[in-house]
Amino acid sequence: VQLQASGGGSVQAGASLRLSCEVSARAFTSYAVGWCRQAPGKEREFVAGVSRNGDITYYSDSVKGRFTISRDNAKNTVYLQMNSLKPEDTAIYYCVADSSITDVKTMKFLDYWGQGTLVTVSS
Repeated sequence: VQLQASGGGSVQAGASLRLSCEVSARAFTSYAVGWCRQAPGKEREFVAGVSRNGDITYYSDSVKGRFTISRDNAKNTVYLQMNSLKPEDTAIYYCVADSSITDVKTMKFLDYWGQGTLVTVSS
């Protein structure tokens, strides 16, 4: 299984970006998927996750109300729509996949990681 993230960039505070992650897996719907991020000098943290069929979503408190995670199972792709971006959202964003949504939320024992995509938000 490979995860290919894209969509990062440099924006001003208040702007929006949409990250995409294409997952090469025969059975995409076998996996819960999500996003985590790592800011400079900080530990990696959970951002958002979505269940296998897309009916349940989870968000960290820091992004709730601003970010929206979704998945298109026909395209094997997960998205992260990021609105009202803040400088503290600056980080490398990674997409992840696991058979367990709990593992996605806790970022423990994750099955698969993608390469990161850099998001920089300036004030």
